[in-house]
Amino acid sequence: MSTSPDSSANKPRKAADKSARTRAREFALQALYQHLVGRNPVDDIDAFTRDLSGFHKCDSLHFDALVRGCIEQAAELDALIAPRLDRPLAELSPIEHGVLWIGTFEFRQCLDVPWRVVLNECIELAKSFGGTDGHKFVNGVLHPLAEQLRPAEVAASPRAGGARR
Repeated sequence: MSTSPDSSANKPRKAADKSARTRAREFALQALYQHLVGRNPVDDIDAFTRDLSGFHKCDSLHFDALVRGCIEQAAELDALIAPRLDRPLAELSPIEHGVLWIGTFEFRQCLDVPWRVVLNECIELAKSFGGTDGHKFVNGVLHPLAEQLRPAEVAASPRAGGARR
């Protein structure tokens, strides 16, 4: 069976094409879900998650920063998120809550990641793991938070003026 070099060019993107940071966010979301739903200790969640298939392909340092940072700073993150919600924080799904933690944490602590990347990655997480329109909700909460937490960066972005609410 012969395979031409161009045969892979038309194939859809596979999971293997995901960046190590994207994978770190996916594993972090799974870990945060365990924390939010089961209130499992962070060290137990960490050990369990590191044994999952494919973990070796993720940026483990970014994973650590996200999981431990979100859990340690949960109250501060929730205080930033809550005013932007259309419902009580307790009514968020654990997926939405975890995605919002990740986005808010990255806006605050991961200044090497452009705000648009954070926003897009969180929207993709919500599309992959959340409910039908969860990604719209995540966008509606995180975009104004980006404006609040990274005002100069957002203002300097192309199309920033057209996206204001």
